[in-house]
Amino acid sequence: MDRVLLVASTFCFLLGFAYTMFAFGAGRYRPSRFNFGVISLGFAFQTAFLFMRGHEIGSCPLTNLFEVFIFLSWSMVLLYLLIGTAYRLSLLGAFTSPLVFIFQTFALIAPIDTPMHARVMHSAWLELHAAISIIAYGAFALAGVAGVMFLVQERQLKTHQLRSFFFHLPPIHDLSVAINRLLLTGFALLTIGLLAGFAVRIDWVKVSWGIGVWLIYGAILQAEKWKRVSPRRVAQLAVAAFTITLSTLWGLNFISAPNHL
Repeated sequence: MDRVLLVASTFCFLLGFAYTMFAFGAGRYRPSRFNFGVISLGFAFQTAFLFMRGHEIGSCPLTNLFEVFIFLSWSMVLLYLLIGTAYRLSLLGAFTSPLVFIFQTFALIAPIDTPMHARVMHSAWLELHAAISIIAYGAFALAGVAGVMFLVQERQLKTHQLRSFFFHLPPIHDLSVAINRLLLTGFALLTIGLLAGFAVRIDWVKVSWGIGVWLIYGAILQAEKWKRVSPRRVAQLAVAAFTITLSTLWGLNFISAPNHL
């Protein structure tokens, strides 16, 4: 039953993205309740899946790479639903949907849903560490998505090739503010997650990796605070940093495969 919920969720994100691309192709895109609705429905299916999986294993559903990808996708959609309206970033959902669809399709197809009985977490601190850290990565992922939108809009402005797509993008200043807020949110959450991890005995390879990610994003935020980098550079760094984080997530899972998350 939980797989059915996950497939339904994945289909919702594919449908939302396909609808947006069709509307753009027809030259009549408008922020619609339909797109927001299918993303919200996909989020509801994600939440139901995580609830059922958590009930089944008796802990936070972050015990293998499969669950990490689903939880990361859920975090991205959660943050989008929270900030999309606040920052007039309705189109952010169109950029987020394909990434969530890719993550969840990969999780469904790849043989990464390893047996859970060997990895169940028993410590509340360990579960808090894992959950808060993955939500932080969701904020970093959304910052990367907003960074792509920023770079697309800036390129169209520089080349003076303003396609119809351009006029539906959020103001470039709003995107810059959203990127900085998402980076700061992710950094604060990752700090809490690392502190929770220090309260229990966990794999030091993973702790070192988490500290490395924390330092990368801390350096980006500090450089932005000191005005050492332009908004364009911050957008580029947000995209690059999340790409690095995502690639190391895969490798680290196998480095520490016998251990708990």
